[in-house]
Amino acid sequence: MIIEGKNAVIEALRASMPLERVLIAEASKPDRALDEVRRAAGAARVRLDVVPRRELDRVSERGAHQGVLAVARPFSFTGLDRVLAATEGRASSLLIALDHVTDPGNLGAVVRTAEVVGADAVIVPSRRSAGVTPAAWKAAAGALAHVALVQETNLVRSLKRLKDAGYWVAGATEHADQVAWDAPLEGRLVLVMGSEGEGLSRLTKEECDFLVRLPQAGRVGSLNVAQAATALAYEWMRRTQMSGA
Repeated sequence: MIIEGKNAVIEALRASMPLERVLIAEASKPDRALDEVRRAAGAARVRLDVVPRRELDRVSERGAHQGVLAVARPFSFTGLDRVLAATEGRASSLLIALDHVTDPGNLGAVVRTAEVVGADAVIVPSRRSAGVTPAAWKAAAGALAHVALVQETNLVRSLKRLKDAGYWVAGATEHADQVAWDAPLEGRLVLVMGSEGEGLSRLTKEECDFLVRLPQAGRVGSLNVAQAATALAYEWMRRTQMSGA
């Protein structure tokens, strides 16, 4: 992944995103932002190279590098087989699946929630899904280094496989009849969260064992996907701690 521009590179360094190196154009004019890039790269122990501007033009994907870009290491996704092997035989396990959530900030926030409540993995589709960008790293606040992130080609097929492994699949939607307090949100559970605009896709919804919504007392619209995931994940955590599983 190529990260282009002063602010984007600074955010990537501050978020501890794993970077291979930072490139700064030769003969760059004095600039506070570039000074901050140099300081942040030094603090993060990331290699910094000063190169001819034509090298940045060659590497740039968008042509908007502002004299600085960073090369990120490929993110290491975890295979679903590994997650299933680690959770086999356990009475309690939470997985959070994101059905085409496209905002990197929401992806990072959900991963952060997963780490805090003790979930075993976050599952995302390989297409039409948020990437592991600087914004995702920032929102995750370090959790991407500790939570398994699984990328699957076909989410519906993966849900079938998880059901065969003893998981119940709960789809979160504001249109569900069952509220979270009454739904069976415990044990081996896959919590499926829909996309920001469309919610759960039809095929994903059909694969769910049950649908669940959060109760609402106010008048405004429902919570966004990251907030809703947090509330539902904490309900799973509460029940897990009460049962001692």
